[in-house]
Amino acid sequence: MLALFETPAGYALFKVSDASKVEKCEDLIDEFETYNKASKMVNLIAFSAFEDTAAAVAAASDIVDGKLSKSLKKFLTKNIVKKSLNDKLAVCDSKLGSSIREKLDIKCLNDNGVMELMRGIRLQIDNLLTGIDDKSLKMMRLGLSHSLGRYKLKFTPDKVDTMVVQAIGLLDDLDKEINTYSMRVREWYGWHFPEMGKIITDNWIYAKCVMEIGTRENCHKTELSHIINDPIVESSLKENAEVSMGTEITESDLSTITELAEQVVELSNYRAQLYEYLKNRMAAIAPNLTILLGELVGARLIAHAGSLMNLAKHPSSTVQILGAEKALFRALKSKKETPKYGLIYHASLIGQSNPKNKGKISRSLAAKSALAIRYDALGDDSNTTIGLESRAKIEAKIRSLQGNVKSVVSKVQIKKYDSKVAMNQTDSKSGVPPIYNAKFDSVVTGVGEMDLDEKEAKKKMKKEKKEKKRKAMEIEGNDEPTTAVVAENAEESEKKSK
Repeated sequence: MLALFETPAGYALFKVSDASKVEKCEDLIDEFETYNKASKMVNLIAFSAFEDTAAAVAAASDIVDGKLSKSLKKFLTKNIVKKSLNDKLAVCDSKLGSSIREKLDIKCLNDNGVMELMRGIRLQIDNLLTGIDDKSLKMMRLGLSHSLGRYKLKFTPDKVDTMVVQAIGLLDDLDKEINTYSMRVREWYGWHFPEMGKIITDNWIYAKCVMEIGTRENCHKTELSHIINDPIVESSLKENAEVSMGTEITESDLSTITELAEQVVELSNYRAQLYEYLKNRMAAIAPNLTILLGELVGARLIAHAGSLMNLAKHPSSTVQILGAEKALFRALKSKKETPKYGLIYHASLIGQSNPKNKGKISRSLAAKSALAIRYDALGDDSNTTIGLESRAKIEAKIRSLQGNVKSVVSKVQIKKYDSKVAMNQTDSKSGVPPIYNAKFDSVVTGVGEMDLDEKEAKKKMKKEKKEKKRKAMEIEGNDEPTTAVVAENAEESEKKSK
């Protein structure tokens, strides 16, 4: 038996002297208590050192992923395949063993005995490797751990969603600041030109107009077509500027208001750039969740959970009410109805549905979103098939709930086929029974006919039962013999029901 062991310095291939002890796995660690015992158990037959730290990091990352690197393939081909060794190869990773078996046709082992063998070799690796002292091996181990840590930190998806969490937090802060600054610009400049606030409702356009116009006397000679796309709004603004009832302001006041308007424009432009960045990040980290809920709602769910992996651990019921924790505990404390949705309420699919169907759609959307989140967090590829199929199913459900389509059979009396009656109704000349009559087929009619007929029949049955009980109570109240009266009432009720 051969054993492949990966060290920070390179690949090592050992020859196991007694393979029966590895198979039995009984007190195997005792064979590695000392160097003398370990040297009798395993012998180093080949060693391939790494060229530099970059090669060591690449080899370690391939082994972690279960891939057969070029350097390892070359090492095994030289020492096993070309020497025509038929011994089994003990490896510490089952995925790596399957890769070696497929590409080099070498039988590999990975069981409890192999893991104990690797544990013993690791215990005496400093003494088993010749030509490398302990100090240099420790330095290699430390450098490889730092390099591999930086490599994993750079490419791990858990660190990418940190950017999403920070971006959505900054986006919400920017929205608050832009609204505050815009309202201050409107109130401040409204003392000079109050009519402008009703004509222009968009904050960004309002701030740009303040920067372009200045005082209202300059409005009629200022070109605003590059800011205001509607010529009617532009002409209305110029007309109102001539008859405005606002007060006069000084140049210093105007410069202060203009600087504040510039801040609004700059923050709005930066907000648009940040949204594009968030959109691209969400498409890369959680494409299926983005298709179902959108960039903003998906990012808020990730931020609320802390990371995409934490969100993937939540069940669909938690995803549905995530963000409405206060309302949930308030409802549980007061024994009232619990909330049906939290942050997921702002998704476009729930906005498309009717108010009475929002609860059903939010439950279905949360279930599909939980599956999409787990695929995005744990899947190896960035396939969006699950998101597209789930969105199509939910849209179809919304249409079915809004249409309320039901196939209802109309109330038609269908006569049963009787062979004797059919023979009697044969044509006297030809002796052939009559042709199949399609009038007796059940016909699908409008929605609600059968429901109304069933409700009327149930109401009649309830009324008849009440009448029977009332008459029975009246009969019990009288001492006279009333058997004949009871029989007459029963016959009348049976006729009515028929």
